[in-house]
Order: sequence, then C-alpha cells, then structure tokens
Amino acid sequence: MSEALPGMQKPPVQPARVRDAAAVVLYRRRGAGGAAVFWLKRGKDLRFAGGFYAFPGGRVDPADSEVPVEGAEGLDAALVVAAARELLEETGVLVADGADRVSARQRADMRRALLEAKATFATLLKEHGLRLRKRDFVDAGRWITPPFMPVRFDARFFLVEAPAAQDAEVWPGELSEGRWIKPAEALELWNEGRALLHPPNLHAMRVMATFTTPEDAAQRLSTPQNAPGHIPSRIEFQRGIHLFPLETDTLPPATHTNAYVVGNGELLIVDPGSKEVRQYARLLALIAGMVAEGKRPRAIFLTHHHADHVGGALAVKERLKIPIWAHERTAERLPAGAVDRLLVDDEVIDLQGLPAMKLRVLHTPGHARGHLCLIDEATRAAIVGDMVAGVGTIVIDPPEGDMTDYLAQLERLKNLPVSTLYPAHGPVIPDGPGKLEEYLLHRQHRERLVFEAIPRFGATLHEVVKKAYADTMEAMHPIAERSAQAILIKLVREGRVVRRDERYFHA
Repeated sequence: MSEALPGMQKPPVQPARVRDAAAVVLYRRRGAGGAAVFWLKRGKDLRFAGGFYAFPGGRVDPADSEVPVEGAEGLDAALVVAAARELLEETGVLVADGADRVSARQRADMRRALLEAKATFATLLKEHGLRLRKRDFVDAGRWITPPFMPVRFDARFFLVEAPAAQDAEVWPGELSEGRWIKPAEALELWNEGRALLHPPNLHAMRVMATFTTPEDAAQRLSTPQNAPGHIPSRIEFQRGIHLFPLETDTLPPATHTNAYVVGNGELLIVDPGSKEVRQYARLLALIAGMVAEGKRPRAIFLTHHHADHVGGALAVKERLKIPIWAHERTAERLPAGAVDRLLVDDEVIDLQGLPAMKLRVLHTPGHARGHLCLIDEATRAAIVGDMVAGVGTIVIDPPEGDMTDYLAQLERLKNLPVSTLYPAHGPVIPDGPGKLEEYLLHRQHRERLVFEAIPRFGATLHEVVKKAYADTMEAMHPIAERSAQAILIKLVREGRVVRRDERYFHA
C-alpha cells in the first residue's frame, strides 16, 4: 500500500452494506455467584473477524423470517431465529420450548442437517415439535460495525442461559476452538494479547466478569460506553493498542489509513495520516477522552513519510504540544524542523502506565527508506505500517522502494517472531507469521512470473508487466509497473537479468 499515485482519482468512500445479525452470550451460573460464558475462536481465514474470539452468532438468513417466534414479530422475530439457529450450528445447544424432549443424538443430527443444508431450521423445529420463544433470548445490546470495515453487521446481542442438560461443543470447520471460560480469565488473555476481542465482545466479557443476575447483566450489556449510534468509537483489540482509521488519499481499494493510539498511561500516536480537519479532529476527540481519564500524550510516531501517513501530523503536534518522532530518512522528506527526535533501529521506547509498555523500534526499509515498525515486547504485537496490508497490496516503488530490502525485512519480522500485525490499511491480522510467510511466497511467485515473462529476444518493462501481471486488472498495470521494476532491479543486481537500453534480457 502507498499514497495514491499522481493522476489517480480516488473514488468516493462507500461504506459496505450493513447486514442484520444476531449474537448469543451463552452463560452458565457458577455456584453462589458469577458465571462462565462459552466463547469460540473464529478460523483465521474467515473474512470477518478471522482469528478473533467471539460469541456464537451470524447474519440473518431470508428463511429466518419464515419461523414463528412466540412474543416477537418481523425483524425482532427473525433475529431470535438467527440467534437460535446459529447457536445450534456453532455449539450444538438447542434453545426452544420442548428442547428437553430432544436427545443429544437428535440434537447432533439436527445440527448436522443444518450444516450440510439437508434441512431448514423451520423443518427441523416442526419435526421435533419445538417452538421458539422470545423470552428465552434476553435483549443484551446492539452493535453496528464501523464504516471503515470491509464487512459490516448490525448485530443484536442476546443473553441466553444454557440448558442444564446440554453442553456446548465446537465441531471442526469455520471455528478453530471453543470452550466455557470464566470472563476474568478471558480478560486476562486479552490483557496479554493472546485473545483478540472486538468491542462488543470485550464489553460483554467485562459485564459478565461481575455477573450477579441476568436482569442486571442484560441492562449493563445494553448500555455500553463509547458507542454513539451503536457504533464503537474505541477499538482496542488488545490492551494498550487503540485502532482509529482515518479517511486518506491512499491507494485503492483502501480508503483509510489506520492511526493507532498506543499506551495505558503515556500515549504514543502512530501515523495521524489524514490532512482533513474533520478526520484528525475525531482522533483528537478520542485522545481528549483518554486525557480526561488520566492518560497523557507523549509523542507522535511516524512509520514513514508518505502523505497518507503524515497528513495530519503537524496539526496534531500543534494541538497537543507534543514532539514528532521518526527515522532520519523520514525527517529528510518532511518540512525542516518537523521531526523532533530521530529514531534508530533496535532502540526501545518506554511508555509509563498500568501496565507500562516497552516498544522496540525496527528500521524496516523497502517500501520507504525510513520505514519503521513498533514491536510490543510483552505480546510481540507489531505495528507494521506499510510492510503488509489487511486490504489491497504493498507497492514497492523505486527508487524509494527497494525489493531486496523489503523481502529481507519481511523475513526479519517473521523470524522474530511477531504475533498480531497491526497494518496501516485494512483489518488487523491475528496470524502475523502466517501472513508474512504468505507475503514472501507471493513475492517469490511474482518474481518468477516476471523472470519468465522475459523472452529470448528481451522485453520492455511494459511488455513484462502485460505478461507477468495478466491476472491483474489492466487499470492497475501502471501500479504494477512500479513493483515489476523493483523486481527487475533486484534481478539485475543479482546478475540474473541484464538491461540494455530499455529492454531486459536473461543474463
């Protein structure tokens, strides 16, 4: 990913369509007080929240509106149906009037029939004489996915007590694991960066950690803080790393650059990239709320100099009266005096707070000569700027970009190793090493295509791109030319290709 290239017109930002969905906070009471909840881990390859921990749930299907629900009509009924259906599909738990007459084997058969699309939920309920009731699914809040996400849901949460005679179990498939857990344990895993949670699920775990009665829990689940219009304004997938995407003039298909606010006391603000006042004003409002809670902005950290990463840096610096930190090569590309501290490879930034954080700076040239990453030493989470992207691709654009350096730094990050990757564009990537390996393999494949695109009598850059990037839309070929040139420079440097005038030949 990079800033938009000259001549490219940025399309207007069009948020993804919002789909109705339901989620179930399934719980069991524990002794004299407290509760355990059933959570599951979504498969890392799922498009939405892959690799995150969540509660059972999913989108409303058209057929859900055909199932009657005692005490509900219309969309309210369809949401209950979706909740009950997804609960059965993902956990094997059946919540319905008459479920106590259904054996464990019959529940498993119902579940299998649903998953294999051999029967509809309506048919299965009718066959077993079951009826859904609204009162079994207690309203527990509404959450709408923020507009910057590529997949969006309007999710209604329900609080459901697990039937005493049933147990929950995850079957192999889209879910990688699932179990009953004490909310306090889940929150500790979140604190340690070992369990990523979206804001609705983090809120639910915090509420259920102090469970007293279903009525109290439902009321608190339905009234979260920092969620105007049901959309979360604070996104903290793991403790101490807040994600805050800003609309920028970046390279499509991305429409935003992710700013990050890092720290639990002292705050480091990473890449306030939007030059639009209304955009960085939103970021400043978030920081103001954190200041009101006793936190203190310490500095702005720039991963590199591209406009979609530094657009609001000077304005934020002026408003917060804090310095800008960056690499020397980045400082050279910004106005004189803009950067107050030059960072070098392997130095450590200490952020005071509860808990304190130690962030190791890595100089990772390749996309840009002054590119930096930040590694949280406690969790190995990595804020990686434009080393990888959650959406789109990374452009290596010579002479600023260098493919040899870029591949070496991908390998370095993979071998550290890192855990979760926080990129500048697109969703967070829970399986950091897997994504880095994927990038390395993709680049090797593309290099092979570029090399093989050179015939015996040689080829121009344009001819190489036309053949090596035949799988890429022609409209993107001007961008592909930049990366292809970076590959050819690498091959020339390695002695595998020679350049004569404007043509490339095998050495």
